[in-house]
Amino acid sequence: MQWFKRARRTDIWDEAVKEPFGDIEAAKRIREICRSAADSAEKVGAAADRTHGKIAGDVERYERAARAAMEIAMKFSDELLRDAAVRQIVELCLKAGNLTTAKTLFRAIQAKSIRDDVLRDHPQLQQ
Repeated sequence: MQWFKRARRTDIWDEAVKEPFGDIEAAKRIREICRSAADSAEKVGAAADRTHGKIAGDVERYERAARAAMEIAMKFSDELLRDAAVRQIVELCLKAGNLTTAKTLFRAIQAKSIRDDVLRDHPQLQQ
């Protein structure tokens, strides 16, 4: 019986990109990825044990989303748009409790105004 088999959920970061897109479209895509993965990131961040079977799917989903968003962010030509997109990825990582990756990405933000905003919202990123 195939009624009860769970089909793997397709997410926005799993969809093939039809054509190369510009910085604005890339920023929109990163925003959509981060919003879509926020629920999984929050479940991962709230869990005491990331290896527990109940959240294993959420851990994998969050990691795939973060990886896809980072790959898109590396291709930006506009520095300010890239920094704004990286901020969203930093916040996704913080929701998941992944402080190491969040700190690494935070150091990549070069715009002083964005860095100050992130530090104001998340002082734990202070080095």
